[in-house]
Amino acid sequence: MNKIQLGTSDLQVTPICLGTMTFGEQVDEATSHAILDRSLERGVNFLDTSEMYSVPTRAPTYGATETIMGNWFAKRPGARQKLVLATKLAGPARGMDWIRNGRTQVTAKDIVDSCEGSLKRLQTDVIDLYQIHWPVRHVPAFGMVYFDPAKDVPVTSIHDQLQALAGLVKAGKVRAIGLSNETPYGVHEFVRLAEQNGLPRVASVQNAYCLVNRTVDNGLDETMHRLGVSLLGYSPLGFGLLTGKYDKSGTTGPLAPAEGRIAKFESVRKQRWGRPEAFTAALRYNALAREHSLTPTQMALAFCYTKWQVASTIIGVTSLAQLDQDVDAWGTTLSPELLKQIDTIRWENRDPAL
Repeated sequence: MNKIQLGTSDLQVTPICLGTMTFGEQVDEATSHAILDRSLERGVNFLDTSEMYSVPTRAPTYGATETIMGNWFAKRPGARQKLVLATKLAGPARGMDWIRNGRTQVTAKDIVDSCEGSLKRLQTDVIDLYQIHWPVRHVPAFGMVYFDPAKDVPVTSIHDQLQALAGLVKAGKVRAIGLSNETPYGVHEFVRLAEQNGLPRVASVQNAYCLVNRTVDNGLDETMHRLGVSLLGYSPLGFGLLTGKYDKSGTTGPLAPAEGRIAKFESVRKQRWGRPEAFTAALRYNALAREHSLTPTQMALAFCYTKWQVASTIIGVTSLAQLDQDVDAWGTTLSPELLKQIDTIRWENRDPAL
């Protein structure tokens, strides 16, 4: 895998990134460390985490993923220097009263404090890519469809957020900054204000991107292309819907196998990935993959791996076998005929897991 430059930053990353939100909930520390070892062995140099992980979020596991990763770094002298490490500060609390006591505001001081907490848990002196996990302002996200101006409240301005992040960059605690779950407006405004005021320019935006959620292709793709901002696509397998493991669950939605995230955690079932419409669309994509002698996982990952819109695809795993399967899918190509059929299904089903 050739390395890719993230935006206009000096970060060089592999086109596959290991996401770690399962560490500390579905995956214990020993297995997490084994997955990190294997990922490094397979040539993946890019790790992504967050202060709020593991997922599903709970007060007892807040920061658990970063702590597990920090312990791994401590046991693997030299590993940190080989890797690009990304983490995220939580946006305004969304029912999580254990983050900033549930405040729906994120101040400049909060940004600095969150970074300091992540540095400590990760046992590192610098975070290569520090991202805002979701916008500080009100936006339609995580299954919301429409922007509602009536829900706007006073928040820390984008300019003030950038200034706080600039302080972290100047102090040598952060190398580059990024966004997550952002809109075209948000990406453009962060870039505009950075350029006008000599502040750090966002290198990337981390948004969902998979066969059942291609909302990036509805305008954010042009914004990123013209502004030189890289996409980190998360949930390429649609929380497991696009692996085929739920295909025999039933007609109303994914209920099995029991070990799958959607089946195991009620909070996930209530989100966009648990919608019957998403399940129905996934069934069609999975069947299409098999018609072309591919596994559903191979087709779903190859779709992301080969799209010009995606700089690096974030894979999340719970076992060494899953990691190897996902990395092995690199190099799989999809024929023009198959891509046309994929677009036909999207036209008929749109983005049910938006």
